[in-house]
Amino acid sequence: MDETTATSEVRVATLNLWGRRGAWDERRLVLIDGFRRLQPDLVALQEAVVGGGYDQVTDILGTGYHVAHQAGRETDGTGLSIASRWEVGKVWEETLHATPRVDPSKVAVAEILAPDSLGGTLLFAHHNASWQLSFERERELQAVAGSRLVEDLLGKHEISHVVLAGDFNAAPDSASVRFWQGLQSLGEASVCYRDAWESTHPEDPGHTFTPRNPLVTGGDNWPLELGRRIDYIMVRCGHYGPTLDASSCERIFDEPVDGVWASDHFGVVADLSAQTSSGRPLS
Repeated sequence: MDETTATSEVRVATLNLWGRRGAWDERRLVLIDGFRRLQPDLVALQEAVVGGGYDQVTDILGTGYHVAHQAGRETDGTGLSIASRWEVGKVWEETLHATPRVDPSKVAVAEILAPDSLGGTLLFAHHNASWQLSFERERELQAVAGSRLVEDLLGKHEISHVVLAGDFNAAPDSASVRFWQGLQSLGEASVCYRDAWESTHPEDPGHTFTPRNPLVTGGDNWPLELGRRIDYIMVRCGHYGPTLDASSCERIFDEPVDGVWASDHFGVVADLSAQTSSGRPLS
């Protein structure tokens, strides 16, 4: 799909790339081939390496995307990156200072100049919360802060849709994810986003971080991991429901290719479509 193609659909993907760890040369080929087959319109990539003249996102996706990289990256160059088939307007980042026991996390929100047939400008919010199992308190604070950034932007700009994606490092029944889904309030705030996986696979746990992937349990960090769904694509709801319908949602890179696993996470891809009753801007 090129930038001039009229469409009422958008394909969104998210994946934690795991930097260049492990057998990177082999993983790289699996990722390049996989993304070329998927042809997503919007991509949220975590632990993407940028620096020293190297851009892992462009290396994997090719040159057909507008790319926005998180400004403040780790010392090894890893961080959040957003890629879009359509032009990227403004990008807002916020450092999420939760508590002294964790390093600050980041949320990035990109203004995507989508076709009018999709409703026009949308916000693509990229969220990546603290990973430590016992730090749900921090993930709650990060979720509230990230949602407030989006809500503040909606109050200042004419936006048709908000798509939220990333590695939340939390299972669906956690307080932070329940907050995003509108199932509970936190910090005197509440929002509501529709989870694309749950909408299309209500009975399937859909684990994206699982011992079925040997990259998870093969090291010293997660030898007893039981499996969790921690990677999400969501659509913000107006008063009556989500402004984009999830017609499909699948895991990606969830099988090895010739014995090579693409990452220690499985990714997620969702096909979202605009509804005729949802053309008015969000408020």
